[in-house]
Amino acid sequence: MAFLQVNVVTPDGTVFKHRAKQVSAKTTDGGITILPNHTPIIVPLAIADLIVTRVTDDNSENHIAVNGGIMEVRDNAVNIIANSAEREKDIDIDRAEIAKERAERKMAEARNIKNEKEFQRAQIALNKAINRIGVSKNRSR
Repeated sequence: MAFLQVNVVTPDGTVFKHRAKQVSAKTTDGGITILPNHTPIIVPLAIADLIVTRVTDDNSENHIAVNGGIMEVRDNAVNIIANSAEREKDIDIDRAEIAKERAERKMAEARNIKNEKEFQRAQIALNKAINRIGVSKNRSR
């Protein structure tokens, strides 16, 4: 049986390294699922949940909050180079909720003073926080 070697790397080091049956990700153009023997590709990733179905008897899934980056698929290796990434078990939910509230506050402030760049930065921060909160809800599955 063929499988994928999945590696998720950030500037801080390796976040995830396991064998998998499939990988589902969200690219900047939409969702994609990678299976063994997939054609080689390189795609930009969106801020979203990366779902890795591991090579186990119970098809266990790992969820990883990926905050942008690229995914390269070649020779049954899925290499993800992300700006930042956190496994569901490593996400500090309280910290993510605080980041969400801070981003919402900054968006409101930027809207009031009509600062489009600050609004966009705050919106990205909000998307990252919401992604982390959503991925954290996949714990203990």
